[in-house]
Amino acid sequence: MYAIIETGGKQYRVEEGKILRVEKLPAEKGDPVVFDRVLMVQEGEETRFGRPILEECRVKGRILSQGRGRKMVVFKYKPKKNYRVKRGHRQPFSEVLIESIELDS
Repeated sequence: MYAIIETGGKQYRVEEGKILRVEKLPAEKGDPVVFDRVLMVQEGEETRFGRPILEECRVKGRILSQGRGRKMVVFKYKPKKNYRVKRGHRQPFSEVLIESIELDS
């Protein structure tokens, strides 16, 4: 069984027992999280699609860690004008262990 969820403006395919890296969530390490914006669920031969979301479905997980990704270098310049700006950016993330996909039948 798997589901398609939406969080942080992105869509992810999740399965029970998998680890997912999403945009940073406002919770601490070890806290449970519930994703209620479920777009699709596949269970055996049955597939359910939301319009746009499935109201009767939730995906539960637990935060394993919070962190920041690898540094991205942002370099802007204008040729022949001696204008150069070099900046770095590290995107914060949360690692979530998917514990269960729940359907209310």
